[in-house]
Amino acid sequence: MQAFNKFNHNTKIVGVIGHPIRHSLSPLMHNIAFEILDLDYIYLPFDVPISGLKDAIKGMKALGIKGFNVTLPLKEKIFQYLNDVSEEATVIGAINTVVNENGVLTGYNTDAFGVAETLMPYKDEIIGSEVSIFGAGGAARSVIYSLIRNFKVGQINIINRTEQKAESMKEYFAAKMFFENFKAYGLLPPDLVEVLGKSKLIINSSSIGMYSEIDDSPTSIAESFNDNQIIFDVVYNPVKTRLLQIAESRGAKTLNGLRMFVEQGAKSFELWTGEKMPNKKIYDTILQYMKQL
Repeated sequence: MQAFNKFNHNTKIVGVIGHPIRHSLSPLMHNIAFEILDLDYIYLPFDVPISGLKDAIKGMKALGIKGFNVTLPLKEKIFQYLNDVSEEATVIGAINTVVNENGVLTGYNTDAFGVAETLMPYKDEIIGSEVSIFGAGGAARSVIYSLIRNFKVGQINIINRTEQKAESMKEYFAAKMFFENFKAYGLLPPDLVEVLGKSKLIINSSSIGMYSEIDDSPTSIAESFNDNQIIFDVVYNPVKTRLLQIAESRGAKTLNGLRMFVEQGAKSFELWTGEKMPNKKIYDTILQYMKQL
């Protein structure tokens, strides 16, 4: 009976919209945090395809939903339905968090914050260095923004299956953030091992290697890595991707995507509630949950 009494007319609703949505761990993360802090909130997943976005936003306003995360394929489509957009979301060109203040919707990008918090312990090593990024999608945008804004890197190599998309990303950020030290590569150029080998930081911002393609990696060439590098994979399921396994075998420092996932979620949590998420407890809980999958 206690479970039925837990939620009432005062309970604030937040959630996530996207399509598909069934694999999202965001409901687990936020609902555990609400329970730990004894906050009268609930976080729900809403499966919303692109064709239903306009009506979904109307529904969010009508129901007084306090805020929501935005995931694929809606991160770039949602701009036109918002009243205001934060500086970082405007530059990045993607939104992953919306706050509803009495029907006024403001969009943010907390992915960039998640990237920054994950890499911050290595800031002194990263400043002025050469960085290589796999992928040229939405996650890459947040990564590039954070690297330029927070770490003042020396050069960014964008490596993507379609080289033209990497070129477009390079031109976009050169114009938006006045950063010129970019190089674009296809995924399999002859000199890729050399490019990666001289990179202090390598980031996989693509979906390569995520569940259920756990045997895949943006590169399987062990000689791409060395013990002077930091390798960061934004994929968080599995926690230790094939890319991180290969890099670890070569002595590189490795960072998994679960840390970024929790950090970006914590920023969203704070925007909605004004409270700090208990990050370590949440990270440990999700890690234990994923080990049981």
